[in-house]
Amino acid sequence: MNLDQDPKLVPFREKIQTFFRNDYPQDILEKVATGASLTTAEVRRAEMALGDKGWLASAWPKEYGGPGWSIEEQYIFDEELERAGAPTVTPMGVVYVGPVIYTFGSEEQKAKWLPGVRDGSVGWAQGYSEPEAGSDLASLQFSAVRDGDEYVLNGTKIWTSAAQHADWIFLLTRTSKEEKKQQGITFICCKLDQPGVTVKPIITIDGKYALSQCEFVDVRVPVSNRIGEEGKGWSYSQYLLGNERTSYARIGGKRKQLADIRAIASCIPTGGNQSLLEDSFFAQRLSEVEIRLDALEITVLRVLSAVRDGGSPGNEASTLKIMATDIAQEITTLFLEAAADHGARKFDDSVSPEWTGDAHFAAPGVATYYGTRAQSIYGGTNEIQRNIIAKRVLGL
Repeated sequence: MNLDQDPKLVPFREKIQTFFRNDYPQDILEKVATGASLTTAEVRRAEMALGDKGWLASAWPKEYGGPGWSIEEQYIFDEELERAGAPTVTPMGVVYVGPVIYTFGSEEQKAKWLPGVRDGSVGWAQGYSEPEAGSDLASLQFSAVRDGDEYVLNGTKIWTSAAQHADWIFLLTRTSKEEKKQQGITFICCKLDQPGVTVKPIITIDGKYALSQCEFVDVRVPVSNRIGEEGKGWSYSQYLLGNERTSYARIGGKRKQLADIRAIASCIPTGGNQSLLEDSFFAQRLSEVEIRLDALEITVLRVLSAVRDGGSPGNEASTLKIMATDIAQEITTLFLEAAADHGARKFDDSVSPEWTGDAHFAAPGVATYYGTRAQSIYGGTNEIQRNIIAKRVLGL
């Protein structure tokens, strides 16, 4: 595989870099760099800045309002967004539900929902997991009972990412009980301000509010909010999950993190006169992660090449999910070790240690370490992904 960049793509990369350097909201970049969470208004503003350029739905084809970029251009855009330190685009709209709508939805649904997803003005959440149906998603019991031209929704969704910023939620619901549990599942969209919907925050170990529990009691939505056919929601969800698991790689962001670790470790003493980077064990682990990241990038490019040639991520996307989350956790572990006891408190100028004038990386680095522990659980646990590889890829 030739990993050299096509010289024809250099102007495109420079255009993206210039945008993030000059035109993207700089106050949002500064806030993200501190490790602070964005408000709903800031999330909307960040995504609408991309939407105004027609870049938010970067992977969408032109016929649905996307930029019509090649796979290579999409990859470069994602890489430069992460290198700039911009917040990750909330995937629930442009990566997950948007493609489901333009692939399986009606013309009326496309006209209703795609513009707000595409320009970043409308936020979406994903209603999949339930208290008793996490990794075994097909066991979900959230009910949608048909009543004339409406469905009546009852049940609880949990670990709902970005619900606090969302206007709509797309849901997997059970509309009938069949012998095979994957049957009888229907894909329905609902406004989060509907009567009977309650969004409760879940504060995670890193102290952040990124997840919610969403409770639905006799919530009525029109049948026109159903995507595709009743009982076919499981097949639509599998299409979505292929996109979800390939979105975990975030190569550019990981390379930025590794560069930051090298910079930090080069000025942190190990107890003598040597920097942490000169500690052979730490340096070896850092190099090993960089090699593994190279391997992940090659694997991502192989999958993207298959997509470009008319294929789909398929079950091989599980490999990317495992590799990406394992590497993310190792990177944040290196951050934690570089921070050492300095990560136990937040720094200001009056308490900065002698070895550097800026130790503000420490506390956010520790919070990121805690938050990243969940990556091997959400989106289908890594154990489940290994089972998928064993059964569906290797045929064991």
